[in-house]
Amino acid sequence: MTQQPAHQAEIEALCRRAREASLRTADLSTATKDAWLERAAERLEAAKTRILAENARDVTAAERAGLAAPLVRRLVLEGDKWRDMVAGLRDVARLPDPVGEISELRVRPNGLRVGRMRIPLGVIAIIYESRPNVTVDAAALCVKAGNAVILRGGSEAIHSNIALADELRGAAAEVGVPEDAVGIFRTTDRTALQPLLAADRFVDLLIPRGGPALVRMVRQESSIPVIAHDEGVCHVFLDESADLEMARAIVRDSKIRQMAVCNGLETLLCHRKAARSLLPAVLKALHEEGVEIRGCAETREVFPDAVAADASDFGKEFLDRILAVHVVADLDEAIDHIERHGSDHTEVIVTESYRSAQAFLRRVNSSTVGVNCSTAFADGYRLGLGAEIGISTSRIHAYGPMGLEGLTTRKFVLYGEGQLRE
Repeated sequence: MTQQPAHQAEIEALCRRAREASLRTADLSTATKDAWLERAAERLEAAKTRILAENARDVTAAERAGLAAPLVRRLVLEGDKWRDMVAGLRDVARLPDPVGEISELRVRPNGLRVGRMRIPLGVIAIIYESRPNVTVDAAALCVKAGNAVILRGGSEAIHSNIALADELRGAAAEVGVPEDAVGIFRTTDRTALQPLLAADRFVDLLIPRGGPALVRMVRQESSIPVIAHDEGVCHVFLDESADLEMARAIVRDSKIRQMAVCNGLETLLCHRKAARSLLPAVLKALHEEGVEIRGCAETREVFPDAVAADASDFGKEFLDRILAVHVVADLDEAIDHIERHGSDHTEVIVTESYRSAQAFLRRVNSSTVGVNCSTAFADGYRLGLGAEIGISTSRIHAYGPMGLEGLTTRKFVLYGEGQLRE
C-alpha cells in the first residue's frame, strides 16, 4: 500500500473546502462582503492585545534564531503597521466591487451584443514570508473580489498568522461569508507545501511572495498557474538635466523612508555628465544617515566615502542601509543596466528633459516606471487600488501592484434576440 506524503490528506481537505467555499463566495452580495470587512476590522481591534502577544512570540523566536534584521523588522505588527492593516480592511470595503461589471459592450453586424464581465478567479493560494499583515491584506482583497484564499505564511510568523486568520474566519461566520473562504496553514512543516503545489484540481492561482529561492522553487514545482511577486531591485536614474534638490529628495525618500520593502531604492544610476554636480550632495545626505555607499570607480572619484562595489552588488536587493551606485555614459546605458540587473519592479528617472522622460517611460518595461517621483509610489494604496496583495513581476494579466481587478478575470457575455450562426 502506497503511503501518502506527510500532510497530504490535511492539505487536500483544506483545498477542497476552499473550492466549495469559493462557489458561494462568488455569489455573495457586495453588502455581505463589505459587512465581513467591517466586522473583521472590529474583531481585530478587540483582539489586539492577544494578537500582539502572539506576534511578540514570533519576533522573539526569530531574533533567537538569528533571522536577518530586515526580516525581523518585517515581522513586527505594532504601531503604524497595525493601524494601516486594520484601516486597509475598511479601505477595501469602500472600494467598488468589480465582480459582475460589464465593459466593452459592442454590437455585431447581426445585432448580437458582446461584452466582457468580471468574475472571480476562484481559489487563490498565497505563499509568503515574514509579513503577517499580508494575512489580512490578502484575505480582504481575495474575498472582496469573490474568491476563496488559502494562506501559507512562513514558519517565522506562524503564531501571528493563525491569530489573525482566526479573527477573519470568526467574522465570516458572523455575517454569512463561508469560514473556509479564508483558509490558513496551521503547520510549519515544509513538506506540507508539496500537496498544495499539486492541488490544481482545487486551486486556480498561486502567488508566491518572498525571496528568489522561494519564488524559483514554486515556479519549478507547481502544477498551478503562478504569478510571482519577486524581489524588488529598484533603480533611480539621475539624468544630466536632473535638478539637484529634486534628485536629493527623491533618492532620500526612495531609500530611507522604509528599507525592508520591495519598492525601496537599491541601485542609483547617474549620467556621467552630471556625476560631479549631483552625486556628492545626493550621496552625502544618505551617508550622513548611515547608508553605506557601494560605488563604481567613477562614483568613488567624486564621493571618496564610498566603498568599492562588487559586481554582485548590482542586481541585489539589500533591504538595508546599503546603496549600489553606478555612473553611466548616457540614458541608453542606464536603460541597458536596468534591463540586465533589474527585477521588473520599479524604475524612476529624474530629469528636466521631456524627451528623456518619454524615452525612459517607453523603453523601460518594469511593472512601475516613473518620472520625477519616489519609487515608494509603487504601492497599491498610493496608486488608488486600496490594499494590495503584492506587486506582480510576472508579465501576464496582472503586472505591478495587484488590487481587486487583478484578482478577477473576464468572461464574454452575449445578449441575443434569437441570432443563429448559419
